[in-house]
Amino acid sequence: MTALFTNATTWILAASESGEAAKLSDGGVLASWAWLIPVVPMVAAFAIVFWGKKMPYKGWDIAIAVMAFEALYGTALLLSHISSPIAHDFQVEIAKIGNMPIEWGWTVDGLSIMMYFVVGVVGFLVFAYAKGYMEGDIRFTWFFASFTLFAGGMLVLVSSPNFIQLIVGWELVGVASWLLIGHYWEEHENSSAAIKAFLTNKVADVGLFVGAIIVSMSVGSFRFSDVLHAVEGGAAEAPMLAQFAFWGGLALFIGAMGKSAQFPLHVWLPDAMAGPTPVSALMHAATMVTAGIYLVARMFPLYLTDGFATEVRAVIIIIGGLTLFLTGLIALVQDDIKKVLAYSTLSQLGYMMAAMGAGAYTAGLFHLFTHAFFKALLFLGAGSVIHSVHSNNMSDMGGLRKDMPWTYRTFVIGSLALAGIVPLAGFFSKDEILASLRYASGEFGVADGGGGLAAAILALAIVGAFITAFYMARTVFLTFHGEYKGHGHPHESPKIMWVPLAILAGFSVVAGWINIPGITEVFTKLVGGREVKVLDHHATSFDIPMLVAGLVAAGLGIYLGWRIWGPDEETQQERDTFKINGLYPVLENKYYIDDFYMDGVIRPIRGPVARAMDWFNGHVLDFFVNGAGLLAKAAGRVVYWFDQRGVDGAINASGAITGAGGGVLRLLQTGKVQQYAVLIFAATVILVGGLVIWF
Repeated sequence: MTALFTNATTWILAASESGEAAKLSDGGVLASWAWLIPVVPMVAAFAIVFWGKKMPYKGWDIAIAVMAFEALYGTALLLSHISSPIAHDFQVEIAKIGNMPIEWGWTVDGLSIMMYFVVGVVGFLVFAYAKGYMEGDIRFTWFFASFTLFAGGMLVLVSSPNFIQLIVGWELVGVASWLLIGHYWEEHENSSAAIKAFLTNKVADVGLFVGAIIVSMSVGSFRFSDVLHAVEGGAAEAPMLAQFAFWGGLALFIGAMGKSAQFPLHVWLPDAMAGPTPVSALMHAATMVTAGIYLVARMFPLYLTDGFATEVRAVIIIIGGLTLFLTGLIALVQDDIKKVLAYSTLSQLGYMMAAMGAGAYTAGLFHLFTHAFFKALLFLGAGSVIHSVHSNNMSDMGGLRKDMPWTYRTFVIGSLALAGIVPLAGFFSKDEILASLRYASGEFGVADGGGGLAAAILALAIVGAFITAFYMARTVFLTFHGEYKGHGHPHESPKIMWVPLAILAGFSVVAGWINIPGITEVFTKLVGGREVKVLDHHATSFDIPMLVAGLVAAGLGIYLGWRIWGPDEETQQERDTFKINGLYPVLENKYYIDDFYMDGVIRPIRGPVARAMDWFNGHVLDFFVNGAGLLAKAAGRVVYWFDQRGVDGAINASGAITGAGGGVLRLLQTGKVQQYAVLIFAATVILVGGLVIWF
């Protein structure tokens, strides 16, 4: 097995057709002003909070303007990078920890530019759609403030040139997702889903923090460029990093497992469907769940270079393979259309991660790129259906192709792209993953287990292609074919909702054409434009056996889906009767992993902790609180006695003396003028007499 994960591949990303390395530029003005990409949405989120309700469109106008800016800027950087590759970091020191500076900045290279483009373009289309979907929502303005913060947090993350800033963006995405998943917090299920997502990610985030500390301290810098240059120099030049690279790389991958919902930390993502559908679309397509893939891609040389964290790739490919296979099966038994797509996302994230584990940097990122468009399309299509029939359940649907033609056509395109049907985008990216897995299984020795492991994951990936097509066929037929089984009056969504669907459908068709083996290498050159070169596998021609295997698996899945769910019945339940005895209960209960977490981890910890805290509260905290109360009561009695006997006594005595004196003086006030004259005369005589005697 070690050969698979300790040997770097020999296929260098070509920067030109002649194979010569392209010279990297600093990007000029366009790159130097790229700090606006993460800053603008963060400022806009607060602007929407304070002034959104005063705007004509209640804050949506600010949000959509920001995402239009992101889409245009990302596209400009993409085109500039294609014509002249850019790789440059901009950092400003804001503090220090010992001799290690804490810096804030932005990075502009092929990997970050690809993410700027995806987040910007997909985000713009989702934000436009969201106006129609969220119309009339009681917290319309707050939604777009949180949504803008969500996109902004992801842009902070992907623009980060160092671990510190990446962690800030990582946590911003987590907080914003908590706000959005729990948008309808009045329902307990929704607030619980938000807390579940937040806490599951916090568990994995410990890995990110530990990994960042290990790697950074080993190099003496938080900068990605410094870490990767140390890796580039080899184990001899970075002995401390080489010594701790395995544990640092493993810890970083654990962090990635949480955000990218890898098995068995995937449990939060299906429940996150409690949030509004536009949130699901952006979360699954361009933000949050892609963050883990991005992290592994950013640190890819660490995992690929001999002497460092190459052995972690064994863990990565195994986790990716299990995720793509096991979560895809669960999608077959879901009635909620959004949960079908959620488990589909988990499966596709497994494909991306397995590719990374196989050493296929380009293939994994290419699938991230194409998946962003067709998964956003599918979620928005599902939202269009939900908006029309007021139900998430396919058991309340059927026959909607007649009433929702635009939604139907675009949803079918997205489904075929997801299934990997030629010539749609998903075909090219998934085929490249299969080819990369086959390359890994053949390139490295089977005798020591390397090739055998890659071959096993390849088999799971091919079966996964069949499963993907199978559950998407089920979704399409149960939702759009047959007769309508619901109680509402289905109708096509307004133009502001179906136009983004049409645009995303276009991307779902053509996005894969920029990296056709042996024909175009635009995407390969795009993500290969980095300061530290990435050695990875990229096919120069189609792998015909894998191409045929993938298409046959997908075609068989669609055909069997049509045979099973295509015919109409009186009820949806009668149509959806396909069950594999023994397997169905396991899938319906999601492998009992949620039950294990609740009954085996959470409740055994939560119960004793809750009882201990209740005892501590009742016996310790209450002791001090009650004791303080008794002391206050005793002090009150002392103060009361002193007030009554001391203060009041003094005041009363003063009053009595004043009264007595007044009584005496009152005797002199008779009101008789003659008496006053006698007294004045007597006083005068006494005064004169005194003066005479004195002098």
